[in-house]
Formats: sequence, structure tokens, C-alpha cells
Amino acid sequence: MVFAFKFPDVGEGIHEGEIVKWLVKEGDIIKEDQPLVEMQTDKAVVEIPSPKSGKVLKLNFKNGDTVKVGEVIVLIEEKESAKKDKGAVVGQLEEETSEEKKIEKISIRQNKSPDWSADKLFATPRVRNLANKLNIDINSVKGTGKNGIILEDDIIKMSKKSFSDKALPKTESKPGIKVTKKYDFYGYVDRAPLSGIRKVIAENMARSYSKAVHVTHMDFIDVTRLAQIREKEKGRLEKENIKITYIPFIIKAVISALKEHPYLNSSLEEETNDIILKKYYNIGVAVDTKEGLIVPVIKGADKKDIKELARDLFNLSNSARERKIDLGDLKGGTFTITNIGSLGGIFATPIINYPECAILGLGRIQDSVQARNEEIHIRKMMPFSLTFDHRILDGAEAAKFANKIKEILENPDSLL
Repeated sequence: MVFAFKFPDVGEGIHEGEIVKWLVKEGDIIKEDQPLVEMQTDKAVVEIPSPKSGKVLKLNFKNGDTVKVGEVIVLIEEKESAKKDKGAVVGQLEEETSEEKKIEKISIRQNKSPDWSADKLFATPRVRNLANKLNIDINSVKGTGKNGIILEDDIIKMSKKSFSDKALPKTESKPGIKVTKKYDFYGYVDRAPLSGIRKVIAENMARSYSKAVHVTHMDFIDVTRLAQIREKEKGRLEKENIKITYIPFIIKAVISALKEHPYLNSSLEEETNDIILKKYYNIGVAVDTKEGLIVPVIKGADKKDIKELARDLFNLSNSARERKIDLGDLKGGTFTITNIGSLGGIFATPIINYPECAILGLGRIQDSVQARNEEIHIRKMMPFSLTFDHRILDGAEAAKFANKIKEILENPDSLL
């Protein structure tokens, strides 16, 4: 019996993944729960195990391909003696209908894809909507996806075709060979594929910017006393192999401010037009990795002290950089902090980590001349940028929230 293994939804909201590396090849004899493939999904790499024992008949995708949830990634010939429970197994979806099985068996026997009718177009509502916006006749588009499915790239390429044909020199090509031009109208170019984490970031940022109404409030915080406390705690915690930065103190201050200003710890449910006020505090902290920005989330941050926050932050950051972080550690955030200052920046306009409604961007701490009580002092000043969703709250509420953070961090002894 041939089992068609479909790419499962391995995490909340996952709709596609990119194949990083196949761990088996066609002809291999595999066991149930043996890792089949490494998939890049929602900023993390996960191993997908086999739900069956048997022989690998066919790998339907190659390394680097993008796979939609529900697409068949591998065909497995089950052992005749293999009888297993039909309960929940990672990667096992609802059993196919008789008609689906029939199509699959015919496909395998003929060594080709199912015979889809020529007059039936396969395209998602999102792709059809894009075609309408670009005034493209979808019936004239040839789909390059599996089984002729029309992809967004197919629509975009069609919209650019007229310009490209006129603006660029003609390049002769042989039938069946795809020509990728290494120049545009002005000169030569290099190409870098938008894939993996970079692709996920691009999609998330575009979704956030298109939905939330971004406004950014900026100010300075005097962290002179905080710097002294942090230096003292640094020496103490180093003995326990815990690295302490300013972030754990800032997390504590943010949570205190969120409790007084709950609309900063909310999200907008567009289907019902309800503002969902979260009564839990899961704080995301952006981490810069070689592959792109990842935001691990510290769950139940309000129940942890400075030492626990520092340990969690260190462990999650390392896991993110090593690409070993669990999908669950990337979800469930209610508010995000990003440290622009670690790279030398002062102010920024950070994009909200949607569907959250606010994000705090920290600038570089620097010594600054300040006038206090008609005297000149050198103080350590930290610039910050608070971006919020103007649909959910107004500037006055955001300013009050920012002022509360300032008040706490400028008098930080209570944080300990």
C-alpha cells in the first residue's frame, strides 16, 4: 500500500515551509518516527518525522523548494505487516478519500501528475486578488506551482513582461530553458533569493504595516542610577554564569507600565472589532541572527525576577542564534522590545510585531551633558522609540505609558 504523506501544520498559523535538507533518499527503507526532512517554518527549523515504516518511493520536492501545508511531500510504500494506530502522529493528517487514493495510485503507475482538466484553473483567492489589482487576465497565466497551481510570482512576472520585453536587450534561449537575466536597464546585477527567515520577516513586516496604523513616540531616559545597579548585579551574577544586560530591568519596568496602561498589552480582533486586553505578560525580545531577526518570547515574565529574566533571555537568545529554538518559544508574545542601540543606533521607527499593538525600541546609551538644579552634570541617557497602533490607542495614552517607563528606570532600586 502506498501512503501519501502531506506536509502538516507544525505550528499555529503555519501555511508553508521551505525544505532545508532531505534526511532520506528515494529507495531508502525507513522506520516510523524516523526524521524525514528538515523544514524551515515560521523562523525555526524543525524535523518532520515519518508517520509510517516502509520504503521511500518518491520525494516530490527538492532542497530549497517551498511547500504548502497539505501538499504531498513524499510517497511511502508501507510494509504489508505494518499495522499502526490511526491516532495523532506528527505529520499525519486525515486519511485520504477513496477518490484521492485512486488518483495517487494512477499517478504512481503512470509516473506522472494527476490528469487535471485543462479548463480548470488552480489559484488561491489571494493570488486571484493580486491578478485583479494588477489588471492581469488570470486565464492567460501559466502556473508554475505543483500541478499547475498559479503562484503570486507567476502574476508578478506576467505584469512585468511587457516592460521587460521593451526595456531590456533580447536574450536568445532554447525551449524549456529558463533564462535569468544578470542585468537590468542600467547595468549588471546580482540576485539573492528571498527565502527562509528573510522571506518570513518580509511577509510579517508587510502584514503589520498594511494593517496596524503605526505612530512612534520618542524620548530619553536618564539611566545613570540603573547603570550603577546593573554593574553591581553583573559582578554578582557572573559567579553563577549568568550574563546581565539592561534588558531584564527594562522588561520589569515595561510590565509595571503595562499593568497601569493595559491597552498597550492588547490586540485588535478585526472579525469582531473587539480590543483583546491580555491579562498575561509574554515579552518578546528581538535577537539579531545570521539568517535575520528572530523574536523569542519570555512567557509569564511578570512572575520572574531579574535573575530569572536574565537567564531566560540568555538561553533563548543562544537557541535563536544556533537555530535550535522551539516554535513555541516564538509565539504568544504580548509586547516586544528591540535593542537598536546594540548596533549604535539612537532613534528608530520600529515596526509592530503584529498582532501585538506596540513595540519599544531602545537606543544607544551615551554620556550627555544635562542641567540639573542649575548645575551641569554628565548623565547616562538612553533614547527610546515607542511605536504603537493608533487604531487601539491615542498618543496621550502612549505618552503616559512612556513616562511611566521613564519614572521606573530613573528610580530603579524598586526593580530589585
